[in-house]
Amino acid sequence: MRSFFLQSLIFLFFCWPAKAQESFQTLRTYSAQEAFQGVAVDSSYFYAIDSEAIGKYDKQTGKLVGRWQDSTQSHISHLDSGVILNGKLYAAHSNYPDIPMTSSVEIWDTETLNHIDSHSFGIRWGSLTWVDYHNGYWWGVFAHYDEFEQQTGKDNRWTTLVQFDDQWRPIESWVFPQKVLSTFNGKSCSGGSWGPEGSLYISGHDRPKLYVVEIPDSGSTLHFLYTLPFDNEGQGIAWDRSNPGVIYGIKRSSREVIAAEKEAN
Repeated sequence: MRSFFLQSLIFLFFCWPAKAQESFQTLRTYSAQEAFQGVAVDSSYFYAIDSEAIGKYDKQTGKLVGRWQDSTQSHISHLDSGVILNGKLYAAHSNYPDIPMTSSVEIWDTETLNHIDSHSFGIRWGSLTWVDYHNGYWWGVFAHYDEFEQQTGKDNRWTTLVQFDDQWRPIESWVFPQKVLSTFNGKSCSGGSWGPEGSLYISGHDRPKLYVVEIPDSGSTLHFLYTLPFDNEGQGIAWDRSNPGVIYGIKRSSREVIAAEKEAN
């Protein structure tokens, strides 16, 4: 029995996934007044996202070079995380905290920061908190929150990852493992971005951690891999696909954007 116990310890020490030894090293911190909900990034700029505003910043200098602010005529009220694809910024949007929940994807031209398009999901899955594009498909998370359970009959266990085709038609969907949901403290998944190695990195509402998951071989629950500390405060994240291994996040309490590099200890 003792031999088996020792063998088990040795296995855990040497054979536990090497990913668990990885961490993020902060490369740079930027001041950005819009850094409250999320961030998107392309080869030259990052885009700090607030509920009703977007700031475009030069990655080299940290200088604000463009800004979009919601007008009184707009119906945009709660932007969240975003992603850049082919010169367009796609941002998750919902009517949070209103009930019933409605969601849409809002789209901007990254050159001008003009709002150019919108795709509405209406009332269907929940509050859209992030979108990403990976392997030829769109991906988005629709959140549910314990605080609205009395009105909706659903707690955060109903949070759903949905895979879409390029016309935003749903293909498949998955729920989150309880091990991850319990760390959200009744909140939900606020950010997500597919990593360079093909795993999905997600963030919660306020904890300085990233949770790494993957699509399961069977069933409808995402497969949890491991947790990594990250110097953020939950909310939106974005891998820099022009600089593999670098990820961006935000600290909403100080209105900062953080660029960090993944490295093995």
